[in-house]
This record gives sequence, structure tokens and C-alpha cells, in this order.
Amino acid sequence: MLARLGALFDRLAARPGIDEVVPSFSRFHGELLAARAGGDRERIEIALSRVYCVVHGSGGAYAPGERREFERLGGYWCHAGGIEPLHLAAPFIEPGSRLADYGAGNGLQGLLLQHLYPHRLTTLIELGGPMIEQGRRLQSLLEIPEERVRWVHASIVDVPPRDFDVIYLYRPLRPEGAGRAFYEMFSREVARAGHPVTIVSVADCLKDFLPAGFRVVHDDGQVAIFSNQSSPPAAHAGCAAAAGGHP
Repeated sequence: MLARLGALFDRLAARPGIDEVVPSFSRFHGELLAARAGGDRERIEIALSRVYCVVHGSGGAYAPGERREFERLGGYWCHAGGIEPLHLAAPFIEPGSRLADYGAGNGLQGLLLQHLYPHRLTTLIELGGPMIEQGRRLQSLLEIPEERVRWVHASIVDVPPRDFDVIYLYRPLRPEGAGRAFYEMFSREVARAGHPVTIVSVADCLKDFLPAGFRVVHDDGQVAIFSNQSSPPAAHAGCAAAAGGHP
């Protein structure tokens, strides 16, 4: 997976005007090239993460009304979910999967999951209109077909998760007040889904809300994965790339 991600960033670096879409991309990609030349794998992975972070943080903000709603809900500002969840989610993503990212920002995490592990549909739910505009630009740069991504310009509290097979979220709201109501709704709706559901939760607080039908299949203190399946599916073929090659 790291090798494939590095190759993707190499292709982006060759696109004309990349720094206009993602400011400073070329500088950080240059750091990745220098790290590769040095041959230090740890330095390469750090440089790869820095490129990822500059893309994740690119573009957009909130319109004034969106910002007021964001603050009312107790939202967290955009944090990079990191590369590790991309690898950890892989065994649960199948070609027919319907994946959702709640509080997607510019959608990079969901777009990368679609790029690395192609599946039926990625739904990216985001309150900030300018962030979605940037996400559409990133989708075009990543050459992900229109029909593989659905952008939902809405508050996450208004989008029940019952129709998704894999759900990614990075603690989008504080688990109190309006945020607590979201987690209660979210847990109630996934319990009613009637089909296998996997939840990849970064900086997790869901374990205090999810019903007993969901078990923890991974928890390293940063990323928790929950499933209502008796056992996880076989690893996605893309996982095999995670350990091989220089990123």
C-alpha cells in the first residue's frame, strides 16, 4: 500500500499546475524524492506522510453559516486521519462495498480508499461547501470516475448510516450535547442496518455507544475497528502491497 501511495503522489507531481490545487505539493514531494535517494525507509515513510498531510489540508473552509453550525454541533477542525487507517480498512473493503466517510473534509481519505481498493461507491459527507469543491478537484487529479464517488453537502447528523457497509470517521463531533445525539443516532441506525457493517473509527469514542452486536476487531489506541460480522472477510488483495517496495 505504501508503494502504491508513493507512486500515486509521483503521478500527481507530474501534473501541470499541481501547486495551484495543492499549495507546496512539489516542495514536499521533493522531500520524498530526497528521502528515497538516501535509502532510509523510516525517513521515506515520514516524507510520504508529510506529502499526505499537505494534500489532506489543502483547500476550502466553511462559509459563515456552515461555521456557526459546525461550532453549534461541537465539531473538531480538520485532522489528518493518517496513512495507517488506509491499510487497516483494506480487509473489509470488497468490490461491492458502499463506503462512507462522516466529516470527510476535502475527501482525501475516502478518495484514497476508492483509489487503492476500488469499490462500488464512496459517499463523502461534509458540511463545508468549499471543502467539497476542493475534494472534487482532488477526485479529478486522482482520476477517480464520477460514478464511484457521491458528495453529500450536509451535516453528518442528518445522514443516517444504515445504507453503508464500511464507515470511516475521525471523531467528527465531541461526544456531548448535539454531538452525543449524533453518536446515539449513528449507533441506533447501524444496529438496524440488517447487513454486515464495519466501522473504522480514529480517535474513537464510539465504543461507549455501539450496541452489543458490534465487536472490536482491532484497537491500537488510535484506530478502532468494529464489526457486526462473526469474522472479518479475507484480506483485500491490495494489502499484499503494504509490506513491499519503497513508497
